[in-house]
Amino acid sequence: MWQRSLGYVGTLACAVLAWGLFAWLGKFPNYILPGPVPVWRTLVQSAPALWPHFFATVHEILGGFALTIVISIPLALLIASWEPFERTIYPLIVLLQLIPKIALAPLFIVWFGFGFQPKIALVFLLSFFPLVIDSTVGFKSVSPLLLHLAHTMTDSEWRVFWRIRLPSALPNIFAGLKVASAFATVGAIVGEFVGSDRGLGYMLLRANGDLNTQLLFSILILLSLTGIVLYLIIEGLERACIPWHVSIRREVTQVERLRI
Repeated sequence: MWQRSLGYVGTLACAVLAWGLFAWLGKFPNYILPGPVPVWRTLVQSAPALWPHFFATVHEILGGFALTIVISIPLALLIASWEPFERTIYPLIVLLQLIPKIALAPLFIVWFGFGFQPKIALVFLLSFFPLVIDSTVGFKSVSPLLLHLAHTMTDSEWRVFWRIRLPSALPNIFAGLKVASAFATVGAIVGEFVGSDRGLGYMLLRANGDLNTQLLFSILILLSLTGIVLYLIIEGLERACIPWHVSIRREVTQVERLRI
């Protein structure tokens, strides 16, 4: 695990170094491309003012993402298990995905106002589709022979689900969660762009209006770190829940080889 962490840190350090060299060699003014040092200084100085907006955005991301999990995974199970439900609901889900989400944002403002609800709705809509698709593929990928064998040993559908269906689908579910986590951050920012008086999206608009590029970069760094932390949490849960999966076992095997 620590090898992966070192890889993340090393990649981030290289990206920051390349950013600093590019800004220094190009001799760009700070209002065009500030270097890492001025951005870090601005982030530290603006931290007291940014924290309330940061927590508001995190609240929106986590609320919408939790709603996505609660709705998407049971819906995917129904789609995979009941063919009439798949024929009627699945086309509607695809049609909903084809609608540009930013076009729905003003409509949510009309329906729900400028509060918490429209941001939750946008986070849900943006992160809903990948999780449903990946979870459906996971539930459909269970071996029919394995299910038949399980039903010969028990008549409890709940036990079959808990012991066979869910573990078999978990790799796909976690893949969908990783993709959905990125879209959740985008959904919260889009909602704040359209109508809000708080949040990092609101602060991005203010910084853009003031041509404060250093503050813009500071907020983008906060958003990136939020997305990275959420992704790493999901990845950690994946490693804890499915240590038997081939992707996790391959990583363990490679670490053992390095030690040898």
